[in-house]
Amino acid sequence: QVQLVESGGGLVQAGGSLRLSCAASGSILSFNAMGWYRQAPEKQRELVAIITSGGTTNYADSVKGRFTISGDNAKKTVYLQMNSLKPEDTAVYYCTITGAYTFPRKANYWGQGTQVTVSS
Repeated sequence: QVQLVESGGGLVQAGGSLRLSCAASGSILSFNAMGWYRQAPEKQRELVAIITSGGTTNYADSVKGRFTISGDNAKKTVYLQMNSLKPEDTAVYYCTITGAYTFPRKANYWGQGTQVTVSS
């Protein structure tokens, strides 16, 4: 069974930084990508950043230049360095792994989420 454990959320002032980490456990033989989504109150969940197992990254326009995603395929771990945080970055951040192959199935999985609060 695949589980994702997130850490690194918290409260920070505007302009500050946080680093989120997410580790996937389970017998994962391969995967397509790992990444982060976020959901603010009364808003839909949205993509923040994602990195494929080949190293290709994709960012939401709202975080480009401020956030950096990185990953360690061997450790099935993904990181999100968040700099120059703004109050509008406040949300629950969810880690995801897509196309995780654990014989005989392939599926996407989500973490439970970690709260990020940016005060003005």
